[in-house]
Amino acid sequence: MERVVITGMGVISPLGNTVEQFWSRLSAGESGVSPITSFDTARYKSKIAGQVRDFDPEGRFGRKEARRMDRFTQFALAAAEDAWADSGLQLDLIDRERLGVYVGSGVGGIHTLMEQAELLRARGPERVSPTLIPMLISNMAAAAISIRFGALGPALSPVTACSIGNTAIGEAFRLIRYGGADCIIAGGAEAAVTEISLASFGNATSLSTRNEEPEKASRPFDGSRDGFVIGEGGAILILESLSHALRRSATIYAEVTGYGASSDAYHMVATHPEGTGAYLAMKLALGEAGIQPEEVDLISAHATSTLIGDRSETAAIKKLFGEAAYRIPVTANKSMTGHALGAAGGLEAVALIKSIEQGLIPPTINQEMPDEVCDLDYVPNTARKAELDIGISNSFGFGGHNAVIVLRKYR
Repeated sequence: MERVVITGMGVISPLGNTVEQFWSRLSAGESGVSPITSFDTARYKSKIAGQVRDFDPEGRFGRKEARRMDRFTQFALAAAEDAWADSGLQLDLIDRERLGVYVGSGVGGIHTLMEQAELLRARGPERVSPTLIPMLISNMAAAAISIRFGALGPALSPVTACSIGNTAIGEAFRLIRYGGADCIIAGGAEAAVTEISLASFGNATSLSTRNEEPEKASRPFDGSRDGFVIGEGGAILILESLSHALRRSATIYAEVTGYGASSDAYHMVATHPEGTGAYLAMKLALGEAGIQPEEVDLISAHATSTLIGDRSETAAIKKLFGEAAYRIPVTANKSMTGHALGAAGGLEAVALIKSIEQGLIPPTINQEMPDEVCDLDYVPNTARKAELDIGISNSFGFGGHNAVIVLRKYR
C-alpha cells in the first residue's frame, strides 16, 4: 500500500483568501463573523455570517467564465488553482489518467437557483437561463476543477452534508493508498449565505441571534452558546502518493494515515445524543492509522456551537479516549469562521496541517461561561504552543453522516 501525503493547499474563507491569511488570523484568535451585507436582514432572526470578502471572481476568471459559475464553484476552483500552484505539480510531467478530483458541496448552486426562480416569477419561463442546471448541481465544482486541469481520473462529488470535506479527503486517501491514483485534488466548497438559508435555519432555531456582537456569536462548548453561525468558503488539498511526491522532490506538509466514516442512524438533523456515530468514526480512523487513542496530540472538533451537538461530541471523545480525553487539547475553528457547511472539513484540515507544521494550536474563542457537560481542554481564547505529531479532524453532518481523518507530521 502507498503512503499518502499532502503537498498543496488552497483556501477561500471568512478569515482571508490565502492559506497565510487564514492561518494568521485563525491562530491569532480573530473572528471572521460580521453583519450580513449582501442582502437586507431586517426581517431575519439571525443577521450575521462568516462571509468571504475581497473575492473578485471576474478579476480572477474573466467576466464570461465567472458568470457561468455559481459562487460555490468559484470558491472551489480558486482554492484548487492556489493548491495546485502551491504543490508545484506540472501537468505536462504527470499522468493525467491518474489525476482525480474529489470535491463536494452540501447545497450546490443555491445563489443561482434563487436568482433564476425570481426571474421565472417576474418575467416568465422564456427568461430562465439554459445554464441554470449546470450551475446549480453540486458536482459542478468537481467538474470545473477536472476541466481546468484536464484530470482524466475519477471526478466525484460526495454529498454528506457538513462532513463533505473529510469524506472527500478520506475517500481520496483510500484510492491513492490502494494504487488507484497518483494525485487527487480534494476538499469542499459552500456559498449558502442566502436569504432562504438564513430563513430556514433561523426558523429551525438553529442559528445564533447574538446579532449585536457578531464576533462573539459562535461559541462552541461555551455554556451560553445559542446556535451556530452560517459561513461560506472553499478549501482544497492536493493528495499524492508518497512515491509520486518524492520522485518530483515535492514539499510535503503532512501525511494522511487514517479515515473513518459512520452513520448515526438516528435522526434527519439531530446528532445522536450519546455521540455514537462520532465515536465510531473516530475509532475507525485511529484503527486504520494504527494509532492508540492516547497517542493523539490534538483533536480538531466539529463543534458548531449548538447545545446538543457540542455535548454529544464531547461525550464521544470521552468514550473513546477515556482519561486521556482530559489531557488532549480540543480546538474548534468554527468559533472564528462560523460553520461553512460543506467547506468546513477542508478548512479545518488546512488548519490542522498548519497546527502540526507550526507547533501551534488555534484557540476556541468566546469561552466565557462553563458548561458542566463540556469540560475538556478546549484551548480557551488564546493559542497555545505545543509539540504536535498526530491530530484528528472531526466532521459530522445532517442525516447522521460522520467522517474523521487522521493527519500526522511527515517523517
